[in-house]
Amino acid sequence: MKYTKEQRLDIGHRIYDGEITKYEAARQYGISSSTARDYMRMYRDENQLSPKKGPQLFREKKLIQERTKSEPHNLEAYESMSKDELIQELIKARIAEARLKKGYEVKGDGSVIRYSSKNTK
Repeated sequence: MKYTKEQRLDIGHRIYDGEITKYEAARQYGISSSTARDYMRMYRDENQLSPKKGPQLFREKKLIQERTKSEPHNLEAYESMSKDELIQELIKARIAEARLKKGYEVKGDGSVIRYSSKNTK
């Protein structure tokens, strides 16, 4: 099917905003998934928006949220720490963030490593 530029931009907008995936758009509009991706890119370029990482970004945010739920820290806990303890907590947080970016998380003493599905083959 042929779509007008406005229709293509509308399809691209729905994909970019996460309303539908490019695969759902392909089924719904009778186009290929690569064409749906092209429509999303056309919308993004037309509106000068930045690229999105999609599901990978969502997974990383979910892992970070799980980590913060398992180790609740509040302001009072930080206020009672010394400068050295605060520096150690900051270092731990940065290490955990770097590991999450690479796709794994270490539990406990480091003997248990949990890999995200994006880096496993």
